Amino acid sequence: MIDITEELEDYLCCHSDPEPELLKQLRRETYVHFLNPRMASGHLQGRLLVMLTRMIRPRRVLELGAFTGYSTLCLAEGAGEGAEVHSIERNDELADHLGKWFARSPYGHLIYMHYGEAEQLIPKLDGTFDMVFLDVDKRQYKICYELSLQKMAPGSFLLADNTLWNGKMLHDIQRNDCQALAISDFNDYLAADFRVEKVMLPLRDGLTLVRKK
Repeated sequence: MIDITEELEDYLCCHSDPEPELLKQLRRETYVHFLNPRMASGHLQGRLLVMLTRMIRPRRVLELGAFTGYSTLCLAEGAGEGAEVHSIERNDELADHLGKWFARSPYGHLIYMHYGEAEQLIPKLDGTFDMVFLDVDKRQYKICYELSLQKMAPGSFLLADNTLWNGKMLHDIQRNDCQALAISDFNDYLAADFRVEKVMLPLRDGLTLVRKK
């Protein structure tokens, strides 16, 4: 097993499609102006999101947690013309930032933002979704997963981000580490869920691919 070091990630990025200039600028701004900038998907995971979205070919995508919009733009890029990307972000103070960057993108017109708590907004969304990207507060993963499944037809896909949580899943988790405990609980819950197929990948901070049967 090879550890995903920074050096290896650089090698992987150099041998993958280049990061689009707009996303490169967005990533730089995220690291300069925002706390916890690693929450943004970044080059390698962003290109994977584009590739997976193109493979799945969803007409409607649901993103739970936009942060600075990097993953949102990747999902819209992969979905392409005629698709819709609905993104729920709890922090409405990001609205101006997100609107600015989406306006600069050729895929920005595919994005529909919804501000508020995901568990309250998901049931209010009309129709079903072919693909869901789950990246909210980790303590909300289980409830948002269940609500998302109700909006997904058989054969639809869900991607759960951060499922390795800085490698903490391999060690004893401190009782006060609520986010890590929530991810551990979600991982066990998902592993036992017979309604879906799933595979966990050691990409970046962990990414679990889920297909509803």
